[in-house]
Amino acid sequence: MILSVDTNILLDILIPNAAFLESSLNFLLKMGKDDEIVICESVYAELGSQFLSQHKLNHFLKDTSIRLLSSNEKTLFEAGIAWKKYALRKKEFIVCPACGKRQKATCDFCKEIIPRRQHILADFLIGAHAKMQTTSLITRDRGFYRTYFKDLNVLNPLNSEL
Repeated sequence: MILSVDTNILLDILIPNAAFLESSLNFLLKMGKDDEIVICESVYAELGSQFLSQHKLNHFLKDTSIRLLSSNEKTLFEAGIAWKKYALRKKEFIVCPACGKRQKATCDFCKEIIPRRQHILADFLIGAHAKMQTTSLITRDRGFYRTYFKDLNVLNPLNSEL
């Protein structure tokens, strides 16, 4: 299997995040010898903020056998379609990353609806990349990806097994 990994899983290990370090690390360590872990360009760029040089980032990827798999045109188009759907829906709602339910946020003082952009285009590139070019996406952000990439197999280290 070719498995795409979201930035949040790798940051759980790199930073580390005490709440998720064990589950994320153990999930990745359970990969079979025939499983391949890949990242897309957006994850590579987001990881870049954690390293002092590109050389050190590339060394980390090599040491962990994580491969950068470039997006193709179909993937990029799929990301654009999903982004457009999100942009049309996001005006008055925020979306819970765990369950995908839409909610309104209002100001406690004037009661106006607070528009909130929760996801950036990089999130859509990650989702489209996983859907179009891999078997599954390993992430903790299940609600979002299930909402915009219905056919994507989403694996959450907190409650999934390979």
